[in-house]
Amino acid sequence: MEFNKKLILEDGQQYYGYSFGENCDAVCELVFNTSMVGYQEILSDLSYAGQAVVMTYPLIGNYGMAAEDYESITPAMGALVVREYQPEPSNFRAEESLGNVMKRFGIPGIWGVDTRKLTRSIRDFGSRKALLTNAGTALENGLRILESSAVPKDVVARVSCREIWVSPAKESRYNVVALDCGMKRNIVRSLNALGCNMTVVPWNTSSAKIESLRPDGVFLSNGPGDPADLPEVIETIRELKGKYPIFGICLGHQLLSLAYGASTYKLKFGHRGGNHPVKNLLNGKIEITSQNHSYAVEQGSLANTRLEVTHLNLLDSTVEGVQCREDRAFGVQYHPESAPGPQDSGYLFHRFLNLMEENKR
Repeated sequence: MEFNKKLILEDGQQYYGYSFGENCDAVCELVFNTSMVGYQEILSDLSYAGQAVVMTYPLIGNYGMAAEDYESITPAMGALVVREYQPEPSNFRAEESLGNVMKRFGIPGIWGVDTRKLTRSIRDFGSRKALLTNAGTALENGLRILESSAVPKDVVARVSCREIWVSPAKESRYNVVALDCGMKRNIVRSLNALGCNMTVVPWNTSSAKIESLRPDGVFLSNGPGDPADLPEVIETIRELKGKYPIFGICLGHQLLSLAYGASTYKLKFGHRGGNHPVKNLLNGKIEITSQNHSYAVEQGSLANTRLEVTHLNLLDSTVEGVQCREDRAFGVQYHPESAPGPQDSGYLFHRFLNLMEENKR
């Protein structure tokens, strides 16, 4: 079978393969994910908006797609790159194939690629722009397209909800307002299960509007892109901190840190996958975590803030958690809601509940 699709990287590398999903061109930031399962959750995680994700696990699509496993209603991934794609899933829960879902949401894919070589290239040289296009596209044309394509700065605005929506808990104990920057649905499900009524508001909701909703706590969600592109959100957090318990995950953790005066920087190739070891400095325990981010908090910049480091990544010593005890505010760089696992960090939701209970008293 003749190749009909290829990836062109901005440094001139080319990777040939076969098309699946939507048959269209796409310019994306190229990243990789080391998870062995969970391609549906990855595809529908809005933190991947505009990114081409290389799956390091070789077989993708084999168990299909199930309605209850989506992390968003409208996936926004830029493209998917896999070694072997299985178009005919075999699983009792499967409702349709991965390729059909990608076609419905306009997400192109390429399979047959040497994903080991491509992943090593990303590790060695960092994340880069890539063009997914027809195999016959001339390299020179592809490079011109890449050179003229800018990285978007408004990805959070594209993926955030447009209106306020509510997800009530069966047994209500707390009212949480969640600032949606591209939030995973399993965060809502996890907090609902612990008795939190979730009021989800758009990314640019003002602090006055959030206060009018009378929250017991404020949640800052994950999402795509550079946290420094969201000065409005950072200012909103500044106005809320100290008034309510605040819990931030991933992008929310970065935004919380920026609101306290820290700075962030872009990692060489980011952290993506469900196997990152993190040390909890408060109790000395090691957690295996699920991660998905390109940016990190600069540890040295925390010295002049009221934040203390609570968690560190054992692979590269990057900051994985911070807290301000007096404000009852904390954030983690990884995903305690995971989906799918690991489940080592679920205690963080209980910590948020404890802070809301303390604040009520």
